[in-house]
Amino acid sequence: MNTNNDLEGKIILVTGASRGIGYAAAKEAAQRGAHIIAVSRTVGGLEELDDDIKAIGSQTTIVPLDLNDGDGVDRMGKAIFDRWGKLDGLIINAAMLGPISPVSHIGPKDFSKVMETNVTSAFRLIRSLDVLLKASDAGRVAFVSSSSAESAKPYWGLYAASKAALNALAKSYAGELANTKVKVNVFYPGAVRTGMRAKAVPGEDPSTLMTPADVAPKLVDLVSPDFTRSGQIFDIRTGEFKGI
Repeated sequence: MNTNNDLEGKIILVTGASRGIGYAAAKEAAQRGAHIIAVSRTVGGLEELDDDIKAIGSQTTIVPLDLNDGDGVDRMGKAIFDRWGKLDGLIINAAMLGPISPVSHIGPKDFSKVMETNVTSAFRLIRSLDVLLKASDAGRVAFVSSSSAESAKPYWGLYAASKAALNALAKSYAGELANTKVKVNVFYPGAVRTGMRAKAVPGEDPSTLMTPADVAPKLVDLVSPDFTRSGQIFDIRTGEFKGI
């Protein structure tokens, strides 16, 4: 893990924090001095994360929450306002894969659920937390997306569409904040050893993939006050930035 203290005293919210990339990113940010607001539906995973972060000398506020509960997101935003009055970093990581299927075979309920989880929940977070990000002296937002947004391979239409929509949301939001201190960027983690990846590519040898801990430092860099780009995609596979 990165051992600098660029996030000392910062409040960083991470969604999907109970496992995978979100878990690793929360630990990485805590290692760098942040107080973590860890959000997930899975209480057990959040409690394990809390123990891990305490062990490295940092603190966590765990928030068991289904992000599809928009009213719950609003209540969380108010609680953050009441306690800290600001939010320094937001890592929007929670997502679901949905069926790998011909577009014509996707069930309407599956379509709605993936869009709700991958896109609508991000909108609700931004809607509730925008004022808190603007109250920070260096608010930062990182949307965890996927190159599937651009490749849109056959059978990946639902997931790809959700990530393309997420990218569009991020691009518009970044432009709207151009004259503020808030910076908004997108992160492509590539192929990572997670439960979602195993579901998507079941025959793959996981030992050939990067781990969440491998990609977490680059993701957390995007919410550092030292990071001043905005409206960019960082693709970990190439190590390069490009416009959203």
